[in-house]
Amino acid sequence: MNQFTIRIYGILLNNNKQVLVSDEYIRGKYYTKFPGGGLELGEGTRDCLQREFKEEMDLDVEIGEHIYTTDFFQLSAFNPNHQFIAIYYFAKALQPITVPIRTKEFDFDEQQLQLYQQTQQIETFRFVNWENFSVDAVTLPIDKIVASLLLKKY
Repeated sequence: MNQFTIRIYGILLNNNKQVLVSDEYIRGKYYTKFPGGGLELGEGTRDCLQREFKEEMDLDVEIGEHIYTTDFFQLSAFNPNHQFIAIYYFAKALQPITVPIRTKEFDFDEQQLQLYQQTQQIETFRFVNWENFSVDAVTLPIDKIVASLLLKKY
């Protein structure tokens, strides 16, 4: 039986032309990626992304233009028995961001580090200035493709 992991990600640009990224520490490895998460059964892709922003950042967003859907085979980084499919949209914040926005990579606070002991996963958010944004600003292979598309388009 084929197994698929489907994840939906949002590209959120603020008024200062900065790109929102999520710095995550998962199972002992560091990742910088676009915010988003896994599609749940019975959920549409846009609904999934709205739910993920609400869960992770307590942020209401409007989901905009579709940017990219994986069009090649990608094995899941976390489950070698799953094919990974990612879908990207622009997202627009409908309210001010209230979660802490970090200025340094992987700037986890003490409470987050304690949470890691239970969950094996923590995350924090930061904005990357457009002039510093590149494919190297993100870790995952599909995110790098999307970063390249964004750089070509803007």
